[in-house]
Amino acid sequence: MPDKMPGVEMKMGDEKKFSKQLIGKTVISKSGKRFGEVGDIIFESKTGELIHVVLVNPTSYIEKLELEKTKDGSILVPFSAVIAVGDFVVLAEEDII
Repeated sequence: MPDKMPGVEMKMGDEKKFSKQLIGKTVISKSGKRFGEVGDIIFESKTGELIHVVLVNPTSYIEKLELEKTKDGSILVPFSAVIAVGDFVVLAEEDII
């Protein structure tokens, strides 16, 4: 069963990041379209595979897409759509629509 990961270290390309460094970052598309903010990250506890980014404060655009949601209604974005992490978390929009 996937778990949330407070303070867990992850590797993005050649650079390591801690999950707490991503919480609160603005999530955007490659073209700069804003989707919301990172509220949490879900991973598979047995394999360590990163599964979803949990969005908080979603924009109306992302709310209109029929993406998977948590039981409390938070939007889940596949972690496989993340292409960069810096000042923003950048998604490949074509991977989520």
